Amino acid sequence: MPSSQAKSQDEKREELVEKMQVQHTTKLLIESLQATQKENELLKIQLRKSARVPSGRIGFLFLTIGTLALAGSIATTSTILAFIGLGLTFWGALFFFVRPIKFVRGTLLDSTAISTYVTIDRIIDDLGYKGKVVYIPPYPRDVYLPEYLKGLKEMVVLISADETIALPAIEEMAKKQFLLENPKGICITPPGLGVMSLLEKELKTDFTKIDLKSLPDILPKLIIRDLELAGGIETDDEGDLIHVKIDDSIYKDLYSPAHELKSIHLLGDPLASAIACILSKATAKPINIVNIEIPHRNTIELWYKTLES
Repeated sequence: MPSSQAKSQDEKREELVEKMQVQHTTKLLIESLQATQKENELLKIQLRKSARVPSGRIGFLFLTIGTLALAGSIATTSTILAFIGLGLTFWGALFFFVRPIKFVRGTLLDSTAISTYVTIDRIIDDLGYKGKVVYIPPYPRDVYLPEYLKGLKEMVVLISADETIALPAIEEMAKKQFLLENPKGICITPPGLGVMSLLEKELKTDFTKIDLKSLPDILPKLIIRDLELAGGIETDDEGDLIHVKIDDSIYKDLYSPAHELKSIHLLGDPLASAIACILSKATAKPINIVNIEIPHRNTIELWYKTLES
């Protein structure tokens, strides 16, 4: 009898030690993910600072002096002042309206995104999660919420522990918790949230105010022509599914077997994740990425499904 009690105590001690190790590992992974997100934000700030060029001020100065020179030429009937004023006005307009654009290599975008997916892979493997992914829409920005529900204004993605898809309660969402117990899973920031915010900035409106039927016309303009994130994009409704085909995405190399990323096939690359965020905001409903296929190296096909809240 004493030996059985000692064995039971040893088992409990081992379980406690194992649980503490899992909690410690999970804490380290969460800190790593938060550090990666901070690095991405710092990179965005640096790129934003590098885009601030003094060409606008120079253009305004040239336009001012040129206008004054033209006015002086009229008053004094001076041909020389007229030519000087025309020249300065021309160069002022050129500096003011034609500003340099900073381009970022696609390999740099891949390298900044890989670290996030590697960290998510480690978290999923450590927790043993093999469930589904659900993009949960935020409340619109202009909707008033009390202070304790402010967390509902943020876009999140739920990775469930098992194959069942269940949404957490509003109270759980408002607490901004990482680990959830009901349903069991984790809530993280979507990897495509930054891309979606950039698309909203280009569009100059919130996707909660955009009709779902207008997205097939809006997305190609934003993604292909304005930001050049892909070479082509097609959307099609297939019953309760939304099929999206992306050609020559700048993130296509993330699907390469060389990277061995598991979460990329659950969450999608940053552009695919951004589209999931857009669909979720436009429909005000949760979105599940049902399937991701890579029929060719330059083509990514995704099927999104709208879920009931």
